[in-house]
Amino acid sequence: MIKLLVADDHPIVRDGLKQILAETDDLGVLGEATNGLEVLQKVRAEDWDVLLLDLSMPGKSGIELIKQLKKEKPKLRILVLTVHEEHQYAVRAFKAGAMGYLTKSSPSAQLIAAIRKVAGGGVYVSPVLAEKMALALMPSTEALPHTLLSDREYEIFQMLVAGKTTTEIAQQCSISVKTVSTHKSRIMEKMQMTNQAELIRYALHHHLVNELPNLGT
Repeated sequence: MIKLLVADDHPIVRDGLKQILAETDDLGVLGEATNGLEVLQKVRAEDWDVLLLDLSMPGKSGIELIKQLKKEKPKLRILVLTVHEEHQYAVRAFKAGAMGYLTKSSPSAQLIAAIRKVAGGGVYVSPVLAEKMALALMPSTEALPHTLLSDREYEIFQMLVAGKTTTEIAQQCSISVKTVSTHKSRIMEKMQMTNQAELIRYALHHHLVNELPNLGT
């Protein structure tokens, strides 16, 4: 049986995944984690065939977590399961060491196929996302500003365009408010923008945000 560790901070998502995979004969969810620290603890404690990983969890998460996991457990096969549909996240995830990338809007059959392929040593990406990634790799006269951001800067950029405050970002990433402010300044400088509203308009124009941010009243 393929031994799975499921990492997601939403109980309803974990329960749904367990129910889907319980209908198979070869896939078993034998461990769960709700944040980056728990993922690291469980990966260090025992071996897993596949880690099914959400990119947005409390504490250390996302691309930086993938990098650390692959550094500590090079043979660990990681399949990202996320709400982020944009190819930019997928490219960064693969460069960090993931072997598959799937969105939570994917059908169950696609998830099962992806897990089996990754467990067998293959790489999985949906046909739609593969096409977007291929187009992004084609020669262009000028790189888009968001592609110049580091992995951590891009992660914070995503939180900013989702309407999160500096304090909220600091809490989610387990870093100081001052560090977030420094990253924000670098993001603004690299993208040649002056405020968060400009970042949001840019993200919407380039389809880098899944929904309109809630900025309150």
